[in-house]
Amino acid sequence: MADENKNENDATPETPAKAEGAAAPEKAASQDAKASKTEAPKEAAPAAGSAAPAEKAAAPAEKAAAPAEKAQPEKRDGKGSRSGTAPAASPARPQQRGRPGPGNKPERGRGGGGRGGPRRGEDEQDNRFEERVIKINRCATVVKGGRRFSFSALVIIGDRGGQVGVGFGKANEVPPTVEKAVKDGKKNMFKVPVVNGTIPHEVIGEFRSSRVVMLPASQGTGVIAGSTVRAVVECAGIQNILTKSIGSNNPMNLAKAAAQGLRQLRTRETVFALRGVNE
Repeated sequence: MADENKNENDATPETPAKAEGAAAPEKAASQDAKASKTEAPKEAAPAAGSAAPAEKAAAPAEKAAAPAEKAQPEKRDGKGSRSGTAPAASPARPQQRGRPGPGNKPERGRGGGGRGGPRRGEDEQDNRFEERVIKINRCATVVKGGRRFSFSALVIIGDRGGQVGVGFGKANEVPPTVEKAVKDGKKNMFKVPVVNGTIPHEVIGEFRSSRVVMLPASQGTGVIAGSTVRAVVECAGIQNILTKSIGSNNPMNLAKAAAQGLRQLRTRETVFALRGVNE
């Protein structure tokens, strides 16, 4: 029994020693881990310290560049907006042959040559015609909101070379009224035979209740006629004539009566050709 107790007493102190021996490697490992953690920040600290002076050195450079940008004058582009830099110039487009360039486009409308403009030769024809406005009549229609006006115009058009026409137009405004009358007169133009500045023979023109008597006159007589008949005769190119109006003096009736009389005129050669007679 005494030997067993001794053995137990001897065994008990050996267990703490063995435990300490086993824990020693663990303590050493933990100390090595702590040492590595402390060394890592120390190694990173010099790197951070070296980066700080570089940033401080870059700061003055940025401050020096800022006044240079402010010192540049502001430029305005074509639209009125401000811009620090000049706008880049757009490349010029090469012009195609046979077509007008972007800066030489013809104007559209009347006289421009584009869509809706006059055709080739129309300007010359318009310039050689003489237009005379005989009368502009205004008509008023009473409606719920007041009076509504409309206009009518009587126009004589001719080239003073043997062509004359009587035109009539109606519209709500005066300018379009005259334009319509001119177009109507061009449609109704006819040829008048003129011999030595006068008519070849006596003629009487009639329209409704108006009659116009026209007689040939000698050189130097001039045009003896009223305002309406004078306009018709002068636009036809007749320089010497005697006229007399009978019946109604309505400008429309007188103009059409004079035109109807001028349509009846025939020269000697025309009559011979119609009858088949040789001179």
